[in-house]
Amino acid sequence: MGRRTEPTAGARAPASGERRAAFRLGVSAEIRAAALLLAQGYGVVARRFRTPVGEIDLVARRGNELIFVEVKARDSLDDAAEAVTGRQRRRIIAAAEVWLARHPDDVTREVRFDVILVAPRRWPRHIRAAFET
Repeated sequence: MGRRTEPTAGARAPASGERRAAFRLGVSAEIRAAALLLAQGYGVVARRFRTPVGEIDLVARRGNELIFVEVKARDSLDDAAEAVTGRQRRRIIAAAEVWLARHPDDVTREVRFDVILVAPRRWPRHIRAAFET
């Protein structure tokens, strides 16, 4: 009668913990990516720009350039590169259209879609015009 039991919802704790760890990894990767962009002379104007159609990790400007950046963190840079899917690209492009609709001054800028790959104990890799075929 005095025995305490764990609630059944406790079985979900590892998934929640995994989600929190993934979130922290993503935030850390975005900070590293933003620092790289700042070092390259870009101004980061938005982080985690969310729309109903998708999210853009970073939006940055330098001169007449406007870049929409997807940040991918994995155990290796190659794994990070493989994690950018066609579906993600389409969602990022759709979210960029929302950005441009909300920021008409950016329409005249040179727009580009970049990817920054992040892995432990490695310098981030900036891939410019990553969505071009």
